[in-house]
Amino acid sequence: MAIEVVPITPGFGAEIGDVDLSRPLAAEDLEAIKQAFWSYAVLVFPEQTLDVDQHLAFARHFGPHETSIAVYRPGEDKALRVQKEIADVSNLDAGGRLWGRDSRTRMFQMANRIWHTDSSFKRLPALASLLYARSIPPIGGHTEFADERAAYDALPEQTRARLQGLVAEHCIIHSRMRLGFTAFTEEERAGMPPVPQMLVRTLPQTGRKTLYLASHAGRILGMSKAEGRALIDELIAHATQRQFVYTHRWRLHDLVMWDDRCTMHRGTDFDDLRWPRDMQRATVSDTANSCEQEGVQAVLA
Repeated sequence: MAIEVVPITPGFGAEIGDVDLSRPLAAEDLEAIKQAFWSYAVLVFPEQTLDVDQHLAFARHFGPHETSIAVYRPGEDKALRVQKEIADVSNLDAGGRLWGRDSRTRMFQMANRIWHTDSSFKRLPALASLLYARSIPPIGGHTEFADERAAYDALPEQTRARLQGLVAEHCIIHSRMRLGFTAFTEEERAGMPPVPQMLVRTLPQTGRKTLYLASHAGRILGMSKAEGRALIDELIAHATQRQFVYTHRWRLHDLVMWDDRCTMHRGTDFDDLRWPRDMQRATVSDTANSCEQEGVQAVLA
């Protein structure tokens, strides 16, 4: 039986049925999933029962695995609860206990609740993220996704012309500082330097242009810091209007994957000091830096 693709909206988000991701996929099913992914950018696979190896095996169809940045969490938070190819998007410590109110990891992870794009702060950014729900809180803890392709299409022609060729500086420190988290060690700062990324990029599978935004973006090359920051904030506000956003209300054992090249996302609030939320993410790398893909040479001063 062929997989079933049920759109959530006409052009953004789809649910995928009649597929068991714990088993090897037929070539035609994998191709159908990829075509749905290029079209809808966010795919929801309900009722999947996956161990870590199966999770990673499915992700590998889309590119090479990234490794976690959790190594930059100092002290007791340095221990990884999961293997390095999995990003731990939970509120649990290495012993499986709820983190404390003043946990440094908790303060660092709070930036996941503002609009961002996974790994845009890496020179080789992410192509896709695949988040699996192993436990969910009874209320809250949803994930919102913004369609940056549709947001780009909705911009006035004059604005699209202005954005063409612009390069932003991305750094994970920018997004954490937005929430007042500044306690980075010299080791962390050296390990997470700023990188250039295009403000507008082209998706090779479809030829569509898309905004490429994130809270990690701190300035725009060739503009004053204030002017660049104002433009980034204006574009994020535009791209996250309700008509461009899908809110996913998690069910246990959902696997949700999204195209990091053309979506932003954020987690919504829940009582993280009361309810465990065990979410594990596999992320695969893109083929090259976005500037290189667009043929733009960008050097950060």
